[in-house]
Amino acid sequence: MNDPSIAIAPATAADVPLVLVLIRALADYERLAHEVTATEDLLRETLFGPQPAAEAIIGRLDGQPAGFALFFPNYSTFLGRTGIYLEDIFVKPEFRGRGLGEALLRHVASLAVARNCGRFEWAVLDWNEPAIGFYRKLGAQVLEDWKICRIAGEALTQLGGGSGGS
Repeated sequence: MNDPSIAIAPATAADVPLVLVLIRALADYERLAHEVTATEDLLRETLFGPQPAAEAIIGRLDGQPAGFALFFPNYSTFLGRTGIYLEDIFVKPEFRGRGLGEALLRHVASLAVARNCGRFEWAVLDWNEPAIGFYRKLGAQVLEDWKICRIAGEALTQLGGGSGGS
């Protein structure tokens, strides 16, 4: 894929307002806008502070910001190697169907290869059939037998705040 109208570059601290706009647009699409508590200050600190927790890339079509991907390293004990976990990928609806989503995925996959990662993983909502089909077309295996477990908010405080840790 070598479309000159597509440009992908690492996000910079100056892109934080744009990244937040894209996060909110993704949350709207996923019907989860009520869960977004990220702020520009939090993103600036967690993405560009002294210990960045993740990386983001911005995709542009014809010079216009059209999408993003946000990812971070993970680790496979079975492989004994790092991997990349794609937390979010999003292309604005008006830019879909022009190859940007695939270009963003290929870009992150190329980083995984360059970094000698053992795998590249992400989750997809079970109702998002267009995305599932798209990912399968690119060669992704959708792991039907795995479920994501999450502890957040008060439950996390309760679990992590007790005296059971060492």
